[in-house]
Amino acid sequence: MDHFNYQNGTLFCEDVDLNTIANKVGTPFYCYSSATLVRHFNVLKDALKFINPLICYAVKANSNVAVLKTLAEEGAGADVVSKGEIMRALKAGIPAQKIVYSGVGKSHADMAFALNTGVLQLNVESLAELHQLNIVAQKLDRTAQVALRVNPDVDGGTHEKIRTGTAEDKFGISWQQIPETLNALKEMSHIELKGLTVHIGSQLTNLAPFKAAFMRIKELFLDIKHQGFPIERIDLGGGLGIAYDPKAPQPPQPEDYGKIIQDVFIDLPADFIIEPGRLIAGNAGIMVSSLIYLKEGEKKNFAIMDAAMNDLMRPALYDAKHALIPIQQSMGDERHLTIADVVGPVCETGDRFAKDVELESPTEGKLYAFRSAGAYGATMSSTYNTRPLIPEVLVKGENFAIIRQRINEEALIKQETMPDWF
Repeated sequence: MDHFNYQNGTLFCEDVDLNTIANKVGTPFYCYSSATLVRHFNVLKDALKFINPLICYAVKANSNVAVLKTLAEEGAGADVVSKGEIMRALKAGIPAQKIVYSGVGKSHADMAFALNTGVLQLNVESLAELHQLNIVAQKLDRTAQVALRVNPDVDGGTHEKIRTGTAEDKFGISWQQIPETLNALKEMSHIELKGLTVHIGSQLTNLAPFKAAFMRIKELFLDIKHQGFPIERIDLGGGLGIAYDPKAPQPPQPEDYGKIIQDVFIDLPADFIIEPGRLIAGNAGIMVSSLIYLKEGEKKNFAIMDAAMNDLMRPALYDAKHALIPIQQSMGDERHLTIADVVGPVCETGDRFAKDVELESPTEGKLYAFRSAGAYGATMSSTYNTRPLIPEVLVKGENFAIIRQRINEEALIKQETMPDWF
């Protein structure tokens, strides 16, 4: 459930007419619903209440500070993958002791910043990283609390570009290399092993791979504890998929996911962490775009929008699909359907959001919403073709606020400087 609904033929976000926002900020823009963010967080929290996990929202999904603040007020922690994301989480009021630092390529400066900040744990993804972290911690005279990210060699069955749990992927330490890693840990004076973590991919719509990975983690956890390591945490990662296409079979719900976790871990004395991102933010956001014009081609029509692949990268990157709906529904004789490819103005053939879509009354200037754009939308946007970064808007009830201004062309160019020899 989300809070984007029609009222008398007009699409609203909560109690705000999206036409009102478009008139204020122009198009394209992102719009997020506070009520949906809060609801999704609490539905997940309730589904997992039997283990009472620390829910560390995956900042990479949607990193706007106002979005993070909304979730922080519900008690969320943060799963981060960069120094900048740590800074965002802290600015939003998330305590350092609720921050988990993941990622395969932490620099020495990143590690030092995390240690000096006092984050809860660093998720270590290789033996090489573990050695480097020990060196950094020793120089700072600190002890790094870590969880070993285990690669369980389980295929999550998702798109290959968001798969993270097989032996061919760059993430985690092979479960077969864990004994070697534990032996090395015994010689590291400034590392304290606190837990294990696993994450096998994003947008998973089948629960079986989760169970297979969780069973492997449980077995390793018990073995490591038996060896005398003071291990106490299990970080289950994230990855549960959401519904992008309302006509397609629906993915498992948080309650179904919770039952899998309960089946595997109910008898295990451990503290649990979970790192959802898309599950909370995905359906809490839309991107609103205006139709520039309908181009009638020899073999097909093209609906050319003012949004492009640089604003919403997922379709070009993953062949992802986002449902497209009008902000203003047409009534009676005004309503007609046109089949067209929905594309943007960028000079790339890949700048295409969807093929052969039925568009309702596609007239010049008509506003459409790309649904389920709250995760991996604004965070993955770019300024390709010197196109400005588009605004982000947060709605709460009958109020809305611009939480990122449009970055115009002048501001982009101003960041660049001429060498002395010109």
